[in-house]
Amino acid sequence: MAERVKMVPEAEATGLTADLYDRVRAATNLPFVPDVFRLTSTTPHLLDVVVTGYTGVFTDSALTRATKELIATWTSRLNNCDYCATTHTWFLQHFGGSAELAETISHATDPIDLPVDEPTVALLRLTSKVTSGSPDLDAEWSEAAEVWTEEQLLEAVFCAALFSFINRLVTTLGLAAPTP
Repeated sequence: MAERVKMVPEAEATGLTADLYDRVRAATNLPFVPDVFRLTSTTPHLLDVVVTGYTGVFTDSALTRATKELIATWTSRLNNCDYCATTHTWFLQHFGGSAELAETISHATDPIDLPVDEPTVALLRLTSKVTSGSPDLDAEWSEAAEVWTEEQLLEAVFCAALFSFINRLVTTLGLAAPTP
């Protein structure tokens, strides 16, 4: 699928867009700006929202980067967002997730199917409900709250909600999954 919006090439970025591209490169530690950010590059105030969300969720905090990458990958998988699922599977492995986990996540239908511990299963059950938009998540919240702090739960919910938003943006605007 072709992108449905124009993306500002890095070499042509000026003003706020150029500044935000610099923030993206610094935050991702990549020498380029990934296309997911460039999707909103013609409208810098929207690009700022995407960059701020990304940098906020992936800042060192109560959850490890690997846990947040797992949530991002799982959420993207549930939302059938190939671009984000592929990208964050790579990041998951880069930040400590096993190859077995990366492989299993591509076809699992329930967190219990993943090679993770019970606390992580509980967290992914909660984020699955967030991803689906279900208002009925009291049981999942209670189960996760037995082993995760309130700050960790808030970060997990924010990560799942942010990636649901990003997944919809990516799929609606036609960004194709990167090829290996």
